[in-house]
Amino acid sequence: MEEKTIPAKQRLLKSGKTGLGNEFRGKVLVTLCAVIMIAVTISITIFLGVKGLQSFIKNGISLTEFLTSTDWNPTDKANPKFGVLPFIFGSFAVTFLSALVSAPLGIGAAIFMTEIAPSWGKKIIQPVIELLVGIPSVVYGFIGLTVLVPFIRDHIGGLGFSLLAGTVVLSIMILPTITSIATDAMSSLPKNLREGSYALGATRWQTIRKVLIPAALPTLLTAVILGMARAFGEALAVQMVIGNVKVIPSSLLDAAATLTTIITLNMGHTTYGSVENNTLWSMGLILLIMSFIFIILIRYVSSRRKM
Repeated sequence: MEEKTIPAKQRLLKSGKTGLGNEFRGKVLVTLCAVIMIAVTISITIFLGVKGLQSFIKNGISLTEFLTSTDWNPTDKANPKFGVLPFIFGSFAVTFLSALVSAPLGIGAAIFMTEIAPSWGKKIIQPVIELLVGIPSVVYGFIGLTVLVPFIRDHIGGLGFSLLAGTVVLSIMILPTITSIATDAMSSLPKNLREGSYALGATRWQTIRKVLIPAALPTLLTAVILGMARAFGEALAVQMVIGNVKVIPSSLLDAAATLTTIITLNMGHTTYGSVENNTLWSMGLILLIMSFIFIILIRYVSSRRKM
């Protein structure tokens, strides 16, 4: 039997209809995904904003006292105190200190993998970075609790539970984020930057310091800010090693607390809708605002990169 042949014009029309149908379905699918993401973000922001403002609107807590007072005793029925300044200070202190430690290490590792030993550097460091990414937060906290805290107590001083312990744990946790982004930034630089610098007689270190790092600086800053954003919101690992006291630390060896550690410690012991529960939601609102600030900083740095 002879096969029935379809004219070329009909095949073209059928192919066109199929292509338009696939394109329409694909457009609907990705649009739906985008709408869901936007809706979830807006819903979380509204919910956390409403709950976070309850302590100021419904319970009459002074915003100034809440942000500037160092007294935290919400369970005192006679004279409850709701000052979160020690926790805000602890969050910022552990975040900036961990960034100061991880940023040079991460950027240095990225430079090593891309400029010093690109042939075998990634084969050694990249698996290590991937391993650090895959370790859960509770494992970092448990290692810090069983190894780092006793080491600090026996060889450096203090009780071991300290701002220093939280800084070390967070530094290791955010190191993969900074290293990965910094490596991509250094690898994406055009080769003519290096070749032009070498052609002018610059050494390798001069090229790295005066040409490559300034060219990749916006992306390197983005990597550091992303690492800080993760450090600011980390709870479990820091909670296990920082000490969780309600005072502002006077040194690295003093115990401290962060917004996230206080929320995780107290949220399960409060009644939903109570004054203490509402103040914990207010701390969560502060964390959300800080996340927005980090995002704005990243957008600003990214816009500087495109200029």
